[in-house]
Amino acid sequence: MKRNIKDQVILWVILGVMALVFVLPFVIMISTSFEYFTFSLPFPPRLLPKEPVFDNYLEVINSQHIFKYFTNSVLITIVSAVCVMLIASMAAYAFARLEFRGRESIFKLFLFTLMIPGVLNIIPQYIIIKDIGLIGKRAGLLVLYLGTGAAGSSFFLRSFFESIPRSIDEAVTLDGGNHWTIFSRIYLPLTKAGLATMGFLVIQGTWEDFFTAKVMLGGNEDALTLPIMLHRLSGQHSTKFGLIFAASLITLIPVMILYVIFQKKYVVGGAVKGSVKF
Repeated sequence: MKRNIKDQVILWVILGVMALVFVLPFVIMISTSFEYFTFSLPFPPRLLPKEPVFDNYLEVINSQHIFKYFTNSVLITIVSAVCVMLIASMAAYAFARLEFRGRESIFKLFLFTLMIPGVLNIIPQYIIIKDIGLIGKRAGLLVLYLGTGAAGSSFFLRSFFESIPRSIDEAVTLDGGNHWTIFSRIYLPLTKAGLATMGFLVIQGTWEDFFTAKVMLGGNEDALTLPIMLHRLSGQHSTKFGLIFAASLITLIPVMILYVIFQKKYVVGGAVKGSVKF
């Protein structure tokens, strides 16, 4: 009994130290965002600002056209997430339940694309988007996000669909249902946890992407996203860290809100218990 208590104390101490290591920089980032003159980071770091001011936040909102970039990011992220989830879920159902020639070969091709680093794909992707005349346009970025996101999401969802007993499919078929009925009425409701998790990952990846958006959108000011705006805040000779931290925190707010909303859906397992009678 004493040994168990000692192990628990050691575990909590380790977890506390790890939490402090991860949380402390974030707290310092919040503190610095309320500092007025921050061309250099305060040393030693302060957990609380010396004289709290909102100048950095006001400058980001009023002078950096953040609402234009925010609107672009929201539009691109929502459309990408919805399209990726729709296509990936149907592809995952096909790979999990439909029998057709070349199914495993196509799925392995999907897996192969996931093994290639994204930076190596950027040149052929740029050439393709340029050939269809969508460089510098939001539509071009959406096409690219859809193409690159569908493969990984299909692989992610296939395991969820395969965990559902085939006897459910047979029961629906005997009642006159078709594949669309099975997919829409059975599989999607039973895999809400997987869909929520996948949707959050797609949203987070799209929202935070800088490299691909920068290459594909170029200098089109009307289509640029928040990560590109954050990068522009870094000066050539000096950087106002308070301004960058304030803009970064504003950018993080939507992702944090989504995480709070969807965190209860991350509990996976038990979705099909009681759905089949033995």
